Amino acid sequence: MFTALLKTMRPRQWPKNGFVFVALFFDEKLLNPLYLGRTVAAFILLCLMSSAVYLMNDLSDMESDRQHPTKRLRPLPAGQLSPAVAALAAVIFAGGSLIAGYFLSPLFALILLTYLLSQVAYTFWLKNVVLFDVLIVALGFVLRIASGVAVIEVERFSPWLYLFGGFLALFLVLGKRRHELVLLGEDADKHRKILQEYNLDLIDRMLGLVTTSVLVFYSLYTFLAEGLPTNHTMMLTIPFLMYGIFRYMYLIHVRHEGGAPEDIALRDRPLQVTIVLFALTVFVVIYIF
Repeated sequence: MFTALLKTMRPRQWPKNGFVFVALFFDEKLLNPLYLGRTVAAFILLCLMSSAVYLMNDLSDMESDRQHPTKRLRPLPAGQLSPAVAALAAVIFAGGSLIAGYFLSPLFALILLTYLLSQVAYTFWLKNVVLFDVLIVALGFVLRIASGVAVIEVERFSPWLYLFGGFLALFLVLGKRRHELVLLGEDADKHRKILQEYNLDLIDRMLGLVTTSVLVFYSLYTFLAEGLPTNHTMMLTIPFLMYGIFRYMYLIHVRHEGGAPEDIALRDRPLQVTIVLFALTVFVVIYIF
């Protein structure tokens, strides 16, 4: 049962909480042991809170997940995990992360609570409201970035990164929706009711708009954010971001992937290399130049 519980906590999706390191990294605080430790603690608490949300979602979606070709193998719909155990674990994880988060930073605890309430609203209402179902997921990533800001004393963090992170998350969410439409076909609405409100043409149009926004907002950050090198060497990171987005779109449209962004990142080597080169270039520009 412990293995089933751990699987339902979805540790493969915990890397999403890495958005909490955005403030630490881009504010030139990565090498500060105190702030690094506080951000790692925030990451752990976000993993606990997100695990509580995943447990709650799986409890809510057990019946519909049984109609999905892959999600029916999850512990709850497959009967490998007791719903009572999952519910108790969700309460413990959510409550424990809120209490510990308050001692780390009251503002961080407030952000955790906001994240929890937004996910509760998503699970029981907003996931069936067209467009809000994707916007609320993207909001979760913005709150992760805000969590990183709350646990350190930022000096150079730019609001442009909120827009960049939020639209990047929206890009990934829309890619996942597109994958679900392609994978499930006519049975898509049986798994996720809201999918009957979408079609591939609408998703592709929104993806085009969001993709442009991601590139524009990040480019504006490299030009306009305070504290960056005055010679605009941060521009050197733009091509890596552009290639990474184009690579992901290739995987979505040509290889018909996109169901789980973290799975793609773990198995697609060109995307992995691009992410590493992007991070290294940002590090050199901010910490060395």
